[in-house]
Amino acid sequence: MTRSMDAREFGGALAWKTRALEALATSRGRLLDLLRPLPPEVLVTQHSPLMSPAVWDVAHVANYEEQWLVRALGERELSGPETDRLYDALRNPRRTRGELPLLGVDEAFDYAEQVRARALRRLESVNDEDVARTGPLLDGGFVYGMVAQHEQQHVETLAATLQLVTSIELEPLPSGPLPLARALRSPEVHVPGGPFEMGTDEAWAYDNERPRHEVHVPAFFIDRYPVTVGQFLAFMDDGGYRNRKYWTDAGWAFRQGEHVEQPLFWRRAGKGWERRRFGTWEPLRLDEPVCHVCWHEADAYARWAGRRLPTEAEWEKAAAASSGGIARRYPWGETPPDGSRANLWPRGGHPAPVGSFPAGASAFGVEQLIGDVWEWTASDFAPYPGFRAFPYPEYSAVFFGSDYKVLRGGSWAVAPDTIRNTFRNWDYPIRRQIFAGFRCARDA
Repeated sequence: MTRSMDAREFGGALAWKTRALEALATSRGRLLDLLRPLPPEVLVTQHSPLMSPAVWDVAHVANYEEQWLVRALGERELSGPETDRLYDALRNPRRTRGELPLLGVDEAFDYAEQVRARALRRLESVNDEDVARTGPLLDGGFVYGMVAQHEQQHVETLAATLQLVTSIELEPLPSGPLPLARALRSPEVHVPGGPFEMGTDEAWAYDNERPRHEVHVPAFFIDRYPVTVGQFLAFMDDGGYRNRKYWTDAGWAFRQGEHVEQPLFWRRAGKGWERRRFGTWEPLRLDEPVCHVCWHEADAYARWAGRRLPTEAEWEKAAAASSGGIARRYPWGETPPDGSRANLWPRGGHPAPVGSFPAGASAFGVEQLIGDVWEWTASDFAPYPGFRAFPYPEYSAVFFGSDYKVLRGGSWAVAPDTIRNTFRNWDYPIRRQIFAGFRCARDA
């Protein structure tokens, strides 16, 4: 890394440079903390067609950074078209990446270090003329936030990849203690109807979070907490996986075709159940949010419970609306996440018991909206009114449509500086390897 820079070195419109430097250091530190201790054979193996070999992610992150923090800012390239081709996520589906002539472990990390050194030198020299020349790319330091968040997102992807490793037991996270569960409050919360300012215009937000716009959300009830393992077991014990009436046509076809009978990484053990966590089997924790369920499983549970999944607008209103009419950045306000408000990296390596974070409640009293598990919503991934793709359509625009469902709130594997109420994740409704759960809602 480069030397520490005092915030006073940057003034006026370039005050974001300190934030950019810290964000890049944090994202790279997480990547190295996660992968450096692992044996090379774990990093080069494609453990599932659902995920890339870890060395692909390392070089992809570096190549993305080279394109946006080096070349796009006028610096000479370090690699050429062949590297761009190998590490293009759209050109190379995950299932094929293990067949590519990828950089080796040392080569991938060396490439990442070389790119980072060049990017930091360029950051130090960025001036007002650069901002005027590149326009929105450097406005508020957007491009640096984009690259740092991209790296953080791949660290979570790599954690999901390591969860698929079966050859050895892993402890990929610097686990810390989680809070003890407390007495739970009423199970659902009423959110009144009315207009709500959805989305954001903040400098480091992605294009799919923009622009802020008013929506009218009718009154509804939403679960105070995510659905727990114990609650989901009740659905299973009642034959939820075998009862056709709880499933959509697509969901039932998926369940039958994949022989799905329980969440991913679960197995029966005697009279109970266990889950596999990074190669180690352990008893289920009934008071944790259920994890590793796809959208179809979440939707079937909601139908069984006589409820439904919340829409994306309902989720965001429950998280961000306040009595003063000003949307909050986090459910609890503007203060960045800490261990008293949310279960984010680097805590226990799994969801925390529901009721663990009363200080993280929203203005309506909804808890654990940030961290623990990504939460499936009922909504397809679609653009907001007035959407403009920036800085490239392949980040969001090419994924809009009914093929993808929106997830909100982040998981325990998300970095605290990469999540906010307006952050939109999306995936296929059949995806189960991601750290996803859900909560339910109903009409008022």
